[in-house]
Amino acid sequence: MDHLKADDDFKNLLSTLVPQNHLANALDANRTTKKAFRILFEKRKIPENGWSDFMIEQMVQYLSSLDSNNFPNKCGVGEREARIYCSLVARRHYSFGHGIGRSGDLEESQPKAVGSSIMNQLTNEMLLDLYSTLTSHKFKKTVLVPMATGMTLALCLSTIKKTRPNASYVLWSRIDQKSCFKSILVANLTPIIIDTVPTENGLSTNVPAFQQKIEELGPDNIVAIFSTTSCFAPRQCDDVSVLSLLAKEKDIPHLVNNAYGMQSKRIMNKIGNVMANKDCRLDLIVQSTDKNLMVPVGGAVVAGNGELIELVGKQYAGRASSSQTLDVFMTLLALGKNGYLKLVDERNSVFQYMKSALMALNTTDVIATKENPISVAVTLRSLQTEMNVGSMLFKRGISGARFVSSGEIKSIDGYTFEGWGTHSSRANINAAYLTMAAGIGIEKADVDVVMEKLIEVLDKIKSISNV
Repeated sequence: MDHLKADDDFKNLLSTLVPQNHLANALDANRTTKKAFRILFEKRKIPENGWSDFMIEQMVQYLSSLDSNNFPNKCGVGEREARIYCSLVARRHYSFGHGIGRSGDLEESQPKAVGSSIMNQLTNEMLLDLYSTLTSHKFKKTVLVPMATGMTLALCLSTIKKTRPNASYVLWSRIDQKSCFKSILVANLTPIIIDTVPTENGLSTNVPAFQQKIEELGPDNIVAIFSTTSCFAPRQCDDVSVLSLLAKEKDIPHLVNNAYGMQSKRIMNKIGNVMANKDCRLDLIVQSTDKNLMVPVGGAVVAGNGELIELVGKQYAGRASSSQTLDVFMTLLALGKNGYLKLVDERNSVFQYMKSALMALNTTDVIATKENPISVAVTLRSLQTEMNVGSMLFKRGISGARFVSSGEIKSIDGYTFEGWGTHSSRANINAAYLTMAAGIGIEKADVDVVMEKLIEVLDKIKSISNV
């Protein structure tokens, strides 16, 4: 009860400075903010509705004040005391300087950084709440890793490897994105590349090839099945359900690269359905913070239910930066659950709008990719050109459009990929094509601008070709 008496004493002091009725209104507003803070600490879930910038800063400043480098009577004699020389840097990080975790465990609390530790735990629990909402499945844990997707995938693979010391192979469903493939090499494992296969709905998972390689190599020699959900068209989302059934049957861990899949209800429902099926195995799911939560590059969220998710944070070497945690913490508070779900719905609507706009052009053909709800690919019909349309669009202020020419060969650390960019050496796409994606935060006005510039570029190519 002492704190109630202290509050009353403080209120009495303030009432000597301003009229009582004025003070009452101000304190009522202050109690509303304190109630929101208390609910966050008690429930540890993302707020239903987003907070104001002022409330978020109040929370962040309070947590920052709990770190030892911000104590009024601080006197540090250690080798690392979170001293920040440049005031601009201190302001940028709200004077959080100690980082998160302790040596060898991302989630362990540290005595010098009580505020940072609280923020880290709250962020992970808010992410868990949001993730479980998106999949309609109660997940056990999410861990925010302060590394981008590729290095986080490598961390997950090395974590799995510790549980299977005699295994060395990773069965990887091909996706032509370097960081995904290099994560296997960084983990010092041997990739077995499973080429995708052309189907009427796009490039799909070659399930028979996975089955064949498991029989050939032996399940005990395989570290993990490595699949991908979100990817550049014309590749589709891997058949995570069938691969998860195979993983369960053969007792092989299953890692999913869900880089930007959190923003798609379709993809998240697939994941939720797999996790709810006792005959399936899906151990770790990795998604990018910048692609899904609209924060600066540098973080990834790992979700899972089994023992492996408990080991991921403990596999991290040393103390970690709190920058990504701070970014995600503030963004989740700003969005709220309802704000994020609204953006997810808007993104899907804009994707359909983009796809329809591209189909309406008389110089392009949309490549069928039924199971890719984020990215769309179009061939440049009747335009026999190797001019880089993506580069031409970039010069006109359009970023993110990827131009893929036919027949490109790429070598990565001694591994050769035929038809690089098409995700398959058997894609049978003879013409060059362009891919675009409707990522979270995109608006219909953006699509209108893109279409205007694309028509301008295609008309220019046509005029050059006719000279």
